[in-house]
Amino acid sequence: MVEQTYTVTGMTCGHCASSVSEEVREIAGVTDVAVDLPTGKVTVTSERELAIEDVRKAVEEAGYTLSA
Repeated sequence: MVEQTYTVTGMTCGHCASSVSEEVREIAGVTDVAVDLPTGKVTVTSERELAIEDVRKAVEEAGYTLSA
């Protein structure tokens, strides 16, 4: 298993965190997503290392921005 942490901007509430989590879970191989709303950190556990563009696309689909 691989664990990667990303910073997402624009999340302000539980619904935001849920939306991001839901979209990221759609990426093939993702087994768990944990969102820390106060810091904007999103920790993704997956079967393999994920391509940053796949994560960026999922976050943007939810309406938020993945910080570089």
